[in-house]
Amino acid sequence: MKSLALLWIAAWSCCAQQVSIQPRVSTKAPTQEERIQPDIRVDTTLVLVPVEVTDQIGHPVTGLEQSNFRVSDDKVAQKITAFAEEDDPVAVAVVFDRSSSVAPSMALSRETVKQFFRSANPEDEFALIEFAGSPQLVVPLGLNNTGDIQNKVAFSKPQGSTAMFDAIYLALHEVRKSKKQKKAVLLITDGDDNHSRYTEAEVRNVIAESDVLIYSIGVGAGWQFERLLARMAEQTGGRYFAAGMGELPDIADKVAIDLRNRYLLGYVPTDSARDGRYHKVEVKVVPPVGLPPLKAQWRQGYYAPLE
Repeated sequence: MKSLALLWIAAWSCCAQQVSIQPRVSTKAPTQEERIQPDIRVDTTLVLVPVEVTDQIGHPVTGLEQSNFRVSDDKVAQKITAFAEEDDPVAVAVVFDRSSSVAPSMALSRETVKQFFRSANPEDEFALIEFAGSPQLVVPLGLNNTGDIQNKVAFSKPQGSTAMFDAIYLALHEVRKSKKQKKAVLLITDGDDNHSRYTEAEVRNVIAESDVLIYSIGVGAGWQFERLLARMAEQTGGRYFAAGMGELPDIADKVAIDLRNRYLLGYVPTDSARDGRYHKVEVKVVPPVGLPPLKAQWRQGYYAPLE
C-alpha cells in the first residue's frame, strides 16, 4: 500500500504544490506480545503510537524518518526507541446504516463498501454489522469474506429507526477478537441516532479504552451529527469524512490508503507507574528542511496498566 499511496500523491502533484520525500527503507519495530496493539497499547515497558501524517491538503506523506517526530507523554518529552512505517494486514468491522433516513443514499453506500474492499488483501479480516432500530452482526469477523459482505449489503433494505451507538459498541466488541495489530471500524451513516440503549457518553468511554481506529463517513449528516462523528473518529486517531453523494466511492479509497499508511512510534515512558491512570500523548512532526508544515493525527492517550 505504500507504493499505492506514493502513486496517488504523484497523480495530483501537477495541479498543486505538495510534499516530496524520497521513500526510505522501512525499519522493523521490535516484536511485541500479541496483546500489544498499535492504537496506543502498553505492556510493562513500551508504549506504541500509530501516527498518520498528511500534507497541507490532506494527502498521506511517506518516507519520513524517526528524527522527524517528537513525542511527549503528559507534556514530558520522550525518547523514541522503536520506529516503523506500517503496511500490515488489517481487521475492519464495517458498520452499515440501513435505517430509513439513509434510503436516498443507499446505492452509493453499497458502492462505498465495494470500493473499500478493492484494496483488501488475503490476510485482512472483515466483519459486517448492519443497523436500523437495532444492530445485527450479519457477517462475523473472518478472512476472505468480502464477497459475502457485499452480497449481504446489496440486499439490505432501508427501514426503521437508528441505533448507531449500539452498532458501534457491537463493532468494537467484534473487531477486538482479531489478533491483527491494526484494527478499525468503518462507519457509514448519517449519524442520526434515535434508538440506542447505549448513550454517547457510554460509547465514548468504551472507545477511550479500546485499541481500535474509527473511520466515519457522514452520508447527508446534519452539522450536529457531523461534529459527533468527527469527535468519535478523532478520539481514536481515525478520521471523519463528510460525503456528498458523488464522493462516497472516492472517500472509500482515502480511508483505505489512510488506514494502511501509518507510522508506528514506540517509547518507554519516563513515568512507568502501573496505576491505571490516563496519559495524554502528543506527537509533533518536524518536516525535512525546505518542506512545508505537515499534519499529524494520532490517538489522544492511553491508560497505564494496573498491577
